[in-house]
Amino acid sequence: MDQQIELYFEMGLKYSQIQSALEMRHGHHISLRHLKRRIAKLGLNRRTGYTDLGVLVDFVHGQLQHSGELHSYHWMYEKCRQYGLRVRKADMRLVLRELDPRGVKQRQAGCLRRRQYFSRGPNFIWHLDSYDILKSYGICITRCIDGFSRKLIWLNTYTTSSDPRLIGGYYLEAIDRLQGCPTVVRGDLGTENGHVGAFQRVLVPTQPGDTLDSYKEGASTANQRIEYWWGFLCRQCAEFRIALFGELKDNGHYDGGFLDKSLIEFCCMGLIQVSQSEVRCGENLY
Repeated sequence: MDQQIELYFEMGLKYSQIQSALEMRHGHHISLRHLKRRIAKLGLNRRTGYTDLGVLVDFVHGQLQHSGELHSYHWMYEKCRQYGLRVRKADMRLVLRELDPRGVKQRQAGCLRRRQYFSRGPNFIWHLDSYDILKSYGICITRCIDGFSRKLIWLNTYTTSSDPRLIGGYYLEAIDRLQGCPTVVRGDLGTENGHVGAFQRVLVPTQPGDTLDSYKEGASTANQRIEYWWGFLCRQCAEFRIALFGELKDNGHYDGGFLDKSLIEFCCMGLIQVSQSEVRCGENLY
């Protein structure tokens, strides 16, 4: 139990949240007072034991050499926690301002118009979609998100996003991992979601008189919740790859042929999946 307490403490959860997680996920029923004693015994403290500033500067500098140059200080702070670094948000702001002043100014100048969105609760509706901005380089990204909590259900990279068996497999893996399925799945018009629609309607059949179908489909532009997140993914991760591959194309090192696509897939597919796994973990923690 001490390992679980330490894990949740390092994730930044409050005492009451740690207590609830221990009870719901691990079956440990302990009082808040006892939890605080266990935390003190483990020597855990949020006010001391911060990572050396030089280590933080080196870490941020390394991240700025890749897609980390697109991260806001909130996201960079979460990434530090993923890698076991304990830092203050104020220190993170100062380090980013010193190492990447141009990027900070660009993010501060950005504007975002928010639309209203409503969901009845967790796992009521899942939104799924594919991201084809790297498709010309042989890389396709598929993602599913919970509409209420914005939890990433899956975020996978492969050579295609048009095979209904592949997308159906992602869906079945997700419901097997989570031991449940949503009330509604929202997908785009197209054959790639055919298997998902069939599975969902079997698992959550629509009763006579129901006005809400368990599988909804419509235009990609109207899939509001996930379309917003594609913009977030582009800013935080994908834009780096877009610029990198575009530079290869502009310099005549990529012509879109079978060999060039295969080389991109062989060299970069795994790296992109690892990067997206970090995004998925960070987003779900955040």
